[in-house]
Amino acid sequence: MSLLSIRLGIIMDFKQWFEEKSMIINNSLNEIFKTEENPQMIVYEAMNYSLLSGGKRLRPVLLLGAYEIFNEEIKLAMPFACAMEMIHTYSLIHDDLPAMDNDDYRRGRLSNHKVFGDATAILAGDALLNKAFEIGLQASIESNLNIKQAANALSIIANSSGTEGMIGGQIVDMFGHDEILNIEDLKYMYALKTGAIIKSSVVAGAILGGADNDEVLALEKYAENIGIAFQIVDDILDVTGTQEKIGKAVGSDKANNKITYLSFATIDKAKEHVYKYTEEAINSLSVFGENGRYLKELAKYLTKREY
Repeated sequence: MSLLSIRLGIIMDFKQWFEEKSMIINNSLNEIFKTEENPQMIVYEAMNYSLLSGGKRLRPVLLLGAYEIFNEEIKLAMPFACAMEMIHTYSLIHDDLPAMDNDDYRRGRLSNHKVFGDATAILAGDALLNKAFEIGLQASIESNLNIKQAANALSIIANSSGTEGMIGGQIVDMFGHDEILNIEDLKYMYALKTGAIIKSSVVAGAILGGADNDEVLALEKYAENIGIAFQIVDDILDVTGTQEKIGKAVGSDKANNKITYLSFATIDKAKEHVYKYTEEAINSLSVFGENGRYLKELAKYLTKREY
């Protein structure tokens, strides 16, 4: 068998794995979010509109992928995986608001606030954040999970979505541009705004699966590197992509006078950095041997999106 045939086999195996995980996640989200026939049903409709509108399901897949290295029974981790997608979706709803990035489209259709109005969009985002921790806590209490591991995972997730994580990164992105003087400053913002949730998805999955400290550290390094690479690719696609391919308007960074990776590097140099961070991520998984194969392929998949 040629090396090309082996490589194609690995890619197809990964594709099937990723599609299966995405399908399981989508089924679980559909089970959790059924529109309630009550006076506040509009908020359920708004939540479902954004949560069930598609997307790569990257963060929950990362959580399940890390968990699966240590435990093949993913059912116990599913509430936490779904919680990550709820947190991510809430952040997108709020990011698109006129007071933030003011984007009219998300995942190929109108943003939440363009359909339901600003007030309902804000409350739908708030409700998704609350629901994320509600189902995580419920699973911690009612399932056979180790309660200390579950609490640790939820604490990491909460921290990553707060002022020392995603919210802090968004604040820096909106108001701290005068302090972003070089790539290292920019990477600090990316590590919070984008990387923190990616990292907590991986680390929470590992902790829930029973990883030891050294194994968690290896996965932290993996997540930190793919988080940076992922954001650089987003910056490139905002210049070179199309609305049909990325699901939202291109050129919004320039229109909003945002500092991006391309403020400090050419597109070719940025692509080189994507490759470097991806390789570092993959190398950090060597300790897991064959068990890390899907996360390795996931790193390649995320950072080889069409430029």
